[in-house]
Amino acid sequence: MRTREGGRIVDEAAVIARVRAGEPEAYAELVRAHTGLALRAAVALGAGADAEDVVQQAFFKAYCSLGRFRDGAAFKPWLLSIVANETRNTVRTAVRQRTLAGREAALVEAEPLIPDSADPAVAALEVERRTALLSALERLSEEHRLVVTYRYLLEMDEPETAQALGWPRGTVKSRLNRALRKLGRLLPDFEPQERPEHQETRTRRGRGNGRGGDEHE
Repeated sequence: MRTREGGRIVDEAAVIARVRAGEPEAYAELVRAHTGLALRAAVALGAGADAEDVVQQAFFKAYCSLGRFRDGAAFKPWLLSIVANETRNTVRTAVRQRTLAGREAALVEAEPLIPDSADPAVAALEVERRTALLSALERLSEEHRLVVTYRYLLEMDEPETAQALGWPRGTVKSRLNRALRKLGRLLPDFEPQERPEHQETRTRRGRGNGRGGDEHE
């Protein structure tokens, strides 16, 4: 599995093999490649001001567990499952409640999603829409909030989401459908964006058999 770090492509399997072979400094390549996404995940899942600590601990635990990492698996969803567990532990033991505004500000700070060159009016509208989305997510169950966060805020595809959450793909589909229906009632203008390749795959599948065939929870 390869991932892009800045302008370079990182061969995750090769890096993990180097670490296992006694080159622990190679792990820094995986850290650099995934820190931004891990921070976004921690903040979106509620870590707030503790996001950096959560991510640091997640990377440490992932490093200690590389011996159990399955060859050929994708590193990103595996790492994000550890980030999610660390975030839950942090939120459960937190002594203070974090506001929605604080979470939104931390999410934007973790990895800006709006280019500096964007029209100020457009940028303001985007921030307003994301704030409304996060507010609506707070009203969903934990399972529905997680699946929407992974699929749309973190832009993970369906197999990655299933691996990160430890759910069957059919469960991801059914919970995502229910979550989107609820969001549609809370936010009538909400339109989840999928990457083109996902839309093409779904279209091909629909033409191929004409059946849903989704697995239920």
